[in-house]
Amino acid sequence: MNDRMTSAPALPGVRYLLPAIGAPERLDADVVVYGATAGGATAAIAAARKGRSVVLLAFGDHVGGMTASGLGTTDVGDAATVGGLAREFYRRVAHRYRAADPHWDVEAGLAEAILTEWLADSGVQLRRRRHLDGVVMDGQRIAAITTDDGSAYAARVFVDASYEGDLMARAGVSHTVGRESSEVYGEPQAGVQRSWNHQFQRPVDPYVEPGRPESGLLPGISPDPMGATGDGDRRLQAYNFRLHVTTGADRVPFPEPDGYDPGRYELLRRYVDAGVYELYGRCTRVRGEVYDMNNHGAVSSDHIGANYRWPEAGYEEREAIYQDHVRYQAGLLHFLANDRRLPERVRADTRLFGLAPQEFAAQSHWPHQLYVREARRMVAERVVTQHDAAGRGCADPVALASYVMDSHNAKRVVVDGQPVNEGNVQHPLSTPFGVPYRALVPARGECENLLVASAVSASHVAFASVRMEPVFMMLGEAAGTAAALAAADKTAVQDVDYGRLRGDLLAGGAILGTGDGHR
Repeated sequence: MNDRMTSAPALPGVRYLLPAIGAPERLDADVVVYGATAGGATAAIAAARKGRSVVLLAFGDHVGGMTASGLGTTDVGDAATVGGLAREFYRRVAHRYRAADPHWDVEAGLAEAILTEWLADSGVQLRRRRHLDGVVMDGQRIAAITTDDGSAYAARVFVDASYEGDLMARAGVSHTVGRESSEVYGEPQAGVQRSWNHQFQRPVDPYVEPGRPESGLLPGISPDPMGATGDGDRRLQAYNFRLHVTTGADRVPFPEPDGYDPGRYELLRRYVDAGVYELYGRCTRVRGEVYDMNNHGAVSSDHIGANYRWPEAGYEEREAIYQDHVRYQAGLLHFLANDRRLPERVRADTRLFGLAPQEFAAQSHWPHQLYVREARRMVAERVVTQHDAAGRGCADPVALASYVMDSHNAKRVVVDGQPVNEGNVQHPLSTPFGVPYRALVPARGECENLLVASAVSASHVAFASVRMEPVFMMLGEAAGTAAALAAADKTAVQDVDYGRLRGDLLAGGAILGTGDGHR
């Protein structure tokens, strides 16, 4: 951790790790799902619909992951590829809004309410503030998992629906972090990539003392070299928070975070001085006067280079990384709204927006979920790669991915005396592609009763398309359905009959090929 990082809350009530509540317990179930993301919720609902007893363990107080934490304008891709429980979720959104079906945009509070009610109606036992502490193995099977409050959860089958793949890793399943080189799978978009989007459009001096490299680099710039196109490394695409902001009169002014340091935005100030201001290029309407604010441009809400340790860090270190992201992004907005070194036009434009008062009231109106766009990824017998996005096809699809391969910048460096962002990939697909069942299960010989619903077996490039929330919901449904079959038949997840799984998914309205229609 660098000197900026502290575990102290940057904003009141905004924390990654919340203390456990309630007495420790011992529970047995047919299926235990770890991670109450949107995909975790659909996994639990799918298994419960098959008549299995299900426990869903939420890391914090909330259900729904990014779908219920500010990602309000859904990255859909081809809407015709979204089926099953994912389609049903957006149908329920439309019903609640009294709008046309489906309704792809959803406010965070409504998304969480729908999922919470759905879980309760399905008979899923939901537990909050359960943080994975240990895994009890019995040969190649997980016998139970323990959480840091002293609870233990046993099951026939487990589903890891966490964005980080924490359960998968603790169970000893093969995985990777970062970007493969282009040689590993023969992917043209792999590894180091010069960014054409979200790139500096004007010259900006990157040095603390302009024109003097010996004075050091401005905050946010790495001393690392650019690297050769296609080189692999362990870097990750950047994280941020997807804020719900509003132009309404009741908007909450962007707060000054604890430890605010305007000096960390000097690069942005110089960029504005050079004539570029583009932060709100990706502020898209969710409903009424509520907008989803995402990263846009060369210097924005993506905290480039600050997340490399996140996937394999312990909870204490993750808390410090989380708070650094809160402090960076809240400070960025406070800076843009108030710093008198900026043009009045920039400050006035920023103050037209504020945090939406009806969302996240218990935590300074700030989202609870850091946008972990990519962390660990399983390495199974079948790895989804760019070749799938080019039309390779698979024999055992359980969901279709259709969004562009969308990976955010991974580092910011200096090239020829100028700051340069690196790693952004926005590469179109040749066709929607199937995510195979084999990408959800560990390789034979590793773990027989674990399915992975988020940190699936995919290369960095292919994962950049798979990682969209509707796809995670569909993968969760597939994992939950397969878990129910494995639990009922007492078989290894690798031996689940794909024909039966496919039939069950299709009966539930899944779209597994271009010939399938919505039901």
